[in-house]
Amino acid sequence: MSTVQFISRPEGRIAYEIVGNADAPLVVLVPGMGDLRSTWRDVVGPLADAGYRVASMDLRGHGDSDTTFATHGDIVTGQDVLALVEHLGGPAVVGGNSMGAAAAAWAAAERPDLVAGLVLTGPLLRDAPASAAVTATMHGALRFALARPWGAALWARLYRTYFSRGAQGARLDEHVADIRASLKRPGHLRSFRDLALQLTHAPVEVRLPEITAPVVAFVGELDPDFKDPAAEALWLRSAVDAEVTLIPGVGHYPQHQAPQVVIDDTLAFLASLPRLSNAFVTDAVA
Repeated sequence: MSTVQFISRPEGRIAYEIVGNADAPLVVLVPGMGDLRSTWRDVVGPLADAGYRVASMDLRGHGDSDTTFATHGDIVTGQDVLALVEHLGGPAVVGGNSMGAAAAAWAAAERPDLVAGLVLTGPLLRDAPASAAVTATMHGALRFALARPWGAALWARLYRTYFSRGAQGARLDEHVADIRASLKRPGHLRSFRDLALQLTHAPVEVRLPEITAPVVAFVGELDPDFKDPAAEALWLRSAVDAEVTLIPGVGHYPQHQAPQVVIDDTLAFLASLPRLSNAFVTDAVA
């Protein structure tokens, strides 16, 4: 049973949990916007049992992280990821879901020495095309939707709709209840709203060509965040040279909806990364 720990950042603390042996290769897992580190719960145990040290973190203003942050988004989340990897002793394979995947990709471009590989689920690595008018309308809707007193309940309901088609996952009810309870805590809904209003993946997309780490990605065939999930999978293959698994009957959360697929392919991917294992063998010999 792991306990919550914290790493200090300039504007507050980031919460994380870690399981596995202290000298094992490191995997860091990042949730998406409006989600919790427990989104990776089905994946953490099997990776740790297979001999990896697995840290799952909360985003700024989410879960057990502080709500004192003024800046949010892919870049600062990527900076938090790199700080955690350095704190725990890298390099690491970084996994991310949704915007967490974008933060992981940015971290890989920024510090290739610290990121040995990427595991991306439902990855949002670029903004969907939208006019200025559409963007302004969306921001107005977000301000209203994520306001008190209805914001927590509304997001919990919306989150559940991502599972309305295809597989739901064994922990959906529990996880949605945890998200709703977290957003009711002081400052959390405001932090979520600030992130939603500040978020853009444009700074990540321009840095994708800089990524040299191997990438494995999982895209659900029913993912509503992609106009054409199959086309997005093809784009990922070319944009970051990813090995992409397109999963039938799955939406935006493969780690919930098809955890065994994610676990099996991730373990095979981790085993193929000599730089990760060699780094820890070198450290142990030294």
